[in-house]
Amino acid sequence: MPVEPLVCAHTATRVSSVLNRDVKQFGKQHLFDGSEETCWNSDQGTSQWVTLDFPRPVKVSQLHIQFQGGFSSRLCTLEGCRTGEELVKISELYPQDSHAMQISFQVEETVLEKLKITFGSSTDFFGRVVVYHLGVLGERL
Repeated sequence: MPVEPLVCAHTATRVSSVLNRDVKQFGKQHLFDGSEETCWNSDQGTSQWVTLDFPRPVKVSQLHIQFQGGFSSRLCTLEGCRTGEELVKISELYPQDSHAMQISFQVEETVLEKLKITFGSSTDFFGRVVVYHLGVLGERL
């Protein structure tokens, strides 16, 4: 099956925090808007995260992510589950501290309806994470 973007208008997204609660300038909607001018900027804290609730089951196979250099995560933990189940760890990814689009993350294919990406170790002293693009690819079931 061809790999396709899984985030759509019906995907419910939540984030751990937004810098200064300024959702208009730094909110979660900027993760998927395709603009190089906008980003999700978390507030301070040791562990930031993004959750995605898909409208129907999906099989995730790839993660594309673009951080702002200096505000990236050394460790990304992916957890997923079906509706009504507890989150289960799928994999750990080790991104580079770079502004470049990182597209080489192959994920162990798992059928899920909820995906949580935890940014556990920020390169920023205050624990902030800045993401310009987040792509979740795979197959809609």
